[in-house]
Amino acid sequence: MSDFGGRDEPKRGPEDHAELLSELDAHDLATPTAPVDASDEDVFDADPDADPDATFPQSVASGGPTPSGVILWTRVAPEAFDAGTPLGVQVAHDDDFADPVYEGVVTDGDSVAAHDYTVKVDLDGRLDPDTEYRYRFVFDGVASRTGTCRTLPAPDDSPASVSFAVLACQNYLNGYYPALGYVADEDVDFIVHVGDFVYESDAGHFKGLGSYDYEGRELTFPSGHDRVWGLEDYRYLYRQYRSDRFLQRALEEHTLVAGWDDHEMVNDVYWDDRTDAPAGDHPRGDDPEFMTELVADAMHAWWEHMPARVEYDPAGDSLQERFRLWRKFEFGDLVELAMTDERLFRDPPREVIPTVDEVGPHREPPGRTMLGEEQREWLVDTLTGSEATWTVWADEVLTVPFRLGSGPLSVYPVQGGWDGYTRERQTISEAIAEADVENFVTLTGDMHCYVAAYKQSAYPGRVTGGRGVATGERIGVEFMTPATTSLNVAEALHLTRGWRKRVTEPLLSWLIPAMNPHIEFFDSHNWGYSVVEFTRDSCTYVGYAVDKTVDDSDADREVVAAYRVPEGTTSLVDVTEEYID
Repeated sequence: MSDFGGRDEPKRGPEDHAELLSELDAHDLATPTAPVDASDEDVFDADPDADPDATFPQSVASGGPTPSGVILWTRVAPEAFDAGTPLGVQVAHDDDFADPVYEGVVTDGDSVAAHDYTVKVDLDGRLDPDTEYRYRFVFDGVASRTGTCRTLPAPDDSPASVSFAVLACQNYLNGYYPALGYVADEDVDFIVHVGDFVYESDAGHFKGLGSYDYEGRELTFPSGHDRVWGLEDYRYLYRQYRSDRFLQRALEEHTLVAGWDDHEMVNDVYWDDRTDAPAGDHPRGDDPEFMTELVADAMHAWWEHMPARVEYDPAGDSLQERFRLWRKFEFGDLVELAMTDERLFRDPPREVIPTVDEVGPHREPPGRTMLGEEQREWLVDTLTGSEATWTVWADEVLTVPFRLGSGPLSVYPVQGGWDGYTRERQTISEAIAEADVENFVTLTGDMHCYVAAYKQSAYPGRVTGGRGVATGERIGVEFMTPATTSLNVAEALHLTRGWRKRVTEPLLSWLIPAMNPHIEFFDSHNWGYSVVEFTRDSCTYVGYAVDKTVDDSDADREVVAAYRVPEGTTSLVDVTEEYID
């Protein structure tokens, strides 16, 4: 770990700030383009026998949905690319594209080549609300694989249901992706990814005593380092991750709503106000100039390789002002989803793991923030002002307290979660309670576990700042999606196989809720994904476990837990038996 980014250094002055900004100005981000309407039908002539993977090795993806469009993404193989050859994009209702609803051409080949040969086509304003389409790219007589995309309902629509496959934490080096093959086959409307799409290190990091070595998952960074060292390393990561056929299938079949967490940048990344620069767990994590450029590189590569609709202001005075991840999505009047950025604004983690006497707001240093003032006010206004049936917060890290131990021997070990930012958590919780927000659901990841929990205005013990037991009112529920492959606690301790699993899985699933009465369900022994469906009557969470040790579409899958929240209540009803075959 770093020493918290030069905590003893003086705050940077105007000359230093200008130097950091000059580093940012070197980044020419690939903004989505509106294609030119096609006038030459020959562009779309494709050889049915041509291999799409040779020309489009990362396949296709869609994201950034609006009621009238999506962003379509692909990458052309450098060896197949010619800047003078137009790239066609087709959208249709049918698989053979005999009657396309849109045909366009991307002609700026130099820009494509400059951005790792990635293409982002913005079709906002060209499609119909709440509609599923088929799409493909065509380049030099070769058609890509066909993808499926979906637009959002119109704001005044009243859909009967909206469903998400929720993903997080997919360390390429620590397992295979059959879970994503199952996601591809799920009958869901969208994928919501709450972060850690890539991991920024080689196989030596984030492994546990129970981890396997996975054949074919080796990575070698272009820089020669064992961690990312610049833009080409990040680009390499995305290309490798996106070469996985299960991941490709998931992104081909569903439109993506993407956030980020720390590993898209640097482990445990945070913002150091003393140096006015990011810092984190990197060999040069306390070097402000290096870290500013490194995180700018990370954002650059993420922006190139993710079909996300995010505000970008090249005139901003800092990284935070230039790139705004936090945004909201409206699914008619049924669901309003707010997505936050909990890395570029957060203060450093606390220097020690808090005990029960240190974790509450009364013990926390004043002024600490995870969201920053502007984003926090936006989040509170969004959640308390929502008029949708279900108000949803897509949050990267655990928001409810997580305690190990009992009484004065308790500790709160998840510093990356909101236990390290309890003043701000209390501010948000009190605002939600005061506004009497109904049907409030948080979707989260990061901790590599399955969790179903109650969100409260106050929690047992001194975690809220009071003494003794201060049991607050329930204000909502929280569902954590598991890691797709990344290291969990049981794997770290070699407890995921044989008798160790048979003994420790039920033990931990009982102990954690016993220590945390607001947590209804907990599992840290499995990997997979979750599906969350919202209807007029209820919200249902189903957590699936998928065997990550085999690179096979027939990998074992089972339901770990399923909970339903009836509309108008704050009640977690165990419905697991309904989903077990």
